[in-house]
Amino acid sequence: MTTDWNPLLRDQFDEPYWSELMAFVQRERAEHEVYPPHDEVFAALHFTSFSNTRVVILGQDPYHGPQQAHGLCFSVRPGVAIPPSLRNIHKELHDDVGVDIPRHGSLQNWAEHGVLLLNTTLTVRAHAAASHQGRGWEQFTDRIIDVVNSKSTPVVFILWGAAARKKQMMIDASRHTVIESAHPSPLSARNGYFGSRPFSQANEALIRQGLDPIDWRL
Repeated sequence: MTTDWNPLLRDQFDEPYWSELMAFVQRERAEHEVYPPHDEVFAALHFTSFSNTRVVILGQDPYHGPQQAHGLCFSVRPGVAIPPSLRNIHKELHDDVGVDIPRHGSLQNWAEHGVLLLNTTLTVRAHAAASHQGRGWEQFTDRIIDVVNSKSTPVVFILWGAAARKKQMMIDASRHTVIESAHPSPLSARNGYFGSRPFSQANEALIRQGLDPIDWRL
């Protein structure tokens, strides 16, 4: 981890849970297919520096299908079939701020423009959703949320679905903005995600604080 996150998170690498977590992931990779690839596990922290983080979108597990996960929550590489939740994100993006619906599923442009696309669990066994939950990743990603919460400049946290919304208690809403709604999955998108306008709300909050808005184009 060679970005400005390193000194902020380095203390975690000496915690007992970290060595246990790394040993677990190593065993899983030896015995099963694990996503994302080893060199993309921390992609969210490489594409979005701490200093440039203006918005945080929280996911849960990485995608567990072949070639899908690449370290940015909800994102898939160009050329990979767009998952249903991401299709709904594209639809809301278009309806909210008029961005043309892209033909690809990569959200890397957001990451490069200050949107931290963070899953709360950073690895998963192929075809086995939630298989790496409860192994220590949550402690590490909670620390990332704590570090972002400590920023002196305001940040917008976008929380979709019950799992992400549980993190609201970790965020100082007197300094930061929290935008929450139902999850964009097909099971819940019509029960509060569609029409929630998270992208325009995020930019309005940033502008109110004298900060540059996010370029949401993909």
